Amino acid sequence: VGTKEVVLIGDSGVGKSNLLSRFTRNEFNLESKSTIGVEFATRSIQVDSKTVKAQIWDTAGQERYRAITSAYYRGAVGALLVYDIAKYLTYENAERWLKELQDHADTSIVIMLVGNKSDLRHLRAVPTDEAKSFAGTASQESAVAQPMLRFLSVGSKFTNRPQASSCLNAPND
Repeated sequence: VGTKEVVLIGDSGVGKSNLLSRFTRNEFNLESKSTIGVEFATRSIQVDSKTVKAQIWDTAGQERYRAITSAYYRGAVGALLVYDIAKYLTYENAERWLKELQDHADTSIVIMLVGNKSDLRHLRAVPTDEAKSFAGTASQESAVAQPMLRFLSVGSKFTNRPQASSCLNAPND
């Protein structure tokens, strides 16, 4: 069983910890607190008919932890860049998070832009088409051969284990 590391990044309060909890334990906590530093959980999944142990690192979104959290980008095969669909500022900040990934992560990392809290569609502040367009533009501007940024919309409150496993399908070459 090979181990692959994936990091969750984005502003504080966007739901990274609940995405991790839903994916690894199928749990959701409405009373979730902000992550201090870095936490992680693991889950074994099937990727291309092989068992892979996904080690998912939940990073703090606050500026004061940035030096600590960016160290976890190196060696990660995937990153979920998470924003809250009901808070436009968290989406605007995705560009800064992407730049940080590009500065500190391996060039072969697979990145997914994740619009979280899709159950709050009545409060949506970030149009889905705009986020998809940003992901497409960022991919075209990337210096890497693979598409740099993919788009996914999820809601960890009611969704049964969001399909983040495609980050683990990192290219072998």
